[in-house]
Amino acid sequence: MKQLPTGFPKDFLWGGASAACQMEGAYDVDGRGLSTSDIHEYDKNQDRAHIEKEGGGTLAGIKAAIADKEGYYPKRYGIDFYHTYKEDLAYLKEMEFKAFRTSISWSRIFPNGDELEPNEKGLEFYDHLIDEIIKDGMEPVITISHYDIPLHLVTEYGGFANRKVIDFFVRYGKVLLERYKGKVKYWIVCNQVNLIPNVQFGCLGIYDDQVAPEKMEETMYQAVHHQFIGCAKIKEFAKEIDPEAHIGTMIAEGCVYPKTCNPKDVVGAMKRNRVQEYFFTDTQLRGEYPTYMLRHFEEKGIHIHFEDGDEKLLKNNTMDFLALSYYYTNVFNHETDTGVPFKSEQNPYLKPTPWEWRADPLGFYNCLNQLWDRYQVPLMIAENGLGAEDVVEEDGSIHDEYRIEYLKAHIEQMKEAVLDGVNVFSYLSWGPIDIVSSSSAEMSKRYGYVYVDYDDFGKGTGKRMKKDSFYWYKHVIETNGEEL
Repeated sequence: MKQLPTGFPKDFLWGGASAACQMEGAYDVDGRGLSTSDIHEYDKNQDRAHIEKEGGGTLAGIKAAIADKEGYYPKRYGIDFYHTYKEDLAYLKEMEFKAFRTSISWSRIFPNGDELEPNEKGLEFYDHLIDEIIKDGMEPVITISHYDIPLHLVTEYGGFANRKVIDFFVRYGKVLLERYKGKVKYWIVCNQVNLIPNVQFGCLGIYDDQVAPEKMEETMYQAVHHQFIGCAKIKEFAKEIDPEAHIGTMIAEGCVYPKTCNPKDVVGAMKRNRVQEYFFTDTQLRGEYPTYMLRHFEEKGIHIHFEDGDEKLLKNNTMDFLALSYYYTNVFNHETDTGVPFKSEQNPYLKPTPWEWRADPLGFYNCLNQLWDRYQVPLMIAENGLGAEDVVEEDGSIHDEYRIEYLKAHIEQMKEAVLDGVNVFSYLSWGPIDIVSSSSAEMSKRYGYVYVDYDDFGKGTGKRMKKDSFYWYKHVIETNGEEL
């Protein structure tokens, strides 16, 4: 008889995750070109709990941001990880991380995106970084595209809406696969591939006035199709270049509950989950567009252009694992729903965070089981964490018990899923060292176990300080999740 799991596997990959565009800085060093992340200006007057879109703007606005000498663009500077990575990784080594997820800045390798040859100085930085991660005893988990598209590909080509960008993306991916063969085992091709329209700019490279408003939805889905094809081609190359590599896709887990047992809420929630989540995973893990989405496109008058060979390419190059970010859940109300993905009501049974994200540990258990039941592929938790405003006491201590409480509750529910037989092989909490927020471009929304002394305008010493959660998570790793 099959033996029941008793806890996390002995080789479970505990660790953390971050992104080049939020921590590296050095935006103009060693030949790096501007990327989509570099024009996200910090706005001190923003409604940080209700951010509709992350970065971007009109074409004129993008060009104005490039020329702007007065505004502050935090992602250009991050936490200066480009120069401090050895010291920062030493903190993770002290915590005994088994894995560290980061991304590679596309524009550091191909500054404009359409060059024939890569920037060797950019590759050299990642040579050193990946070697250091391995030296410190961690498995490198590398994201190929994480909201860091070369800006030239946006302004001159229109991002992934232009099929030509597939070739540029695949060239970039192939360079990485060849360069880091035998060093990087786990690759995530695109970060949170489903997070549209919220991050249409960073994820797809589409600016606000690229097409007429009535054509924007079709343009986004055409860009998603091109991204699917790019991912499949990279997977095809990976099988030739490094058969030992595991190529995964990643979603922002955004499962919604029906607000009531009214069948209109129940069915509406099911359809919403299909559109904002399962369409992407069905396509990349099953190898074809699901019929429900083809019907959805037809009913909305959306035409997706396929070229000869696209369907075969998708079918023959499904992803090896599914990575997901998980932070909160929402509810679907058929009476108020607007039909826009990721725009739903808050759950009144859950407590809000300062950014109105309703923490839901049981929802974590639910989504892991749902995804496992649906796909039966290994699952990686690529992001999970609590953004909060931390206070440094006079003695330098930082008491973030709220973060420990959040993470503890989620790890408990992840363990419950493992006991159910769900194949979760890695837990990478988000932002182990404080970084610039992806959505609001602020430093004060902190996720880390290590505090970084910079404010929202980049002022500060840059000093790193351990929070209480540092010691807590270190013990979690030491006990393989048995003592929380």
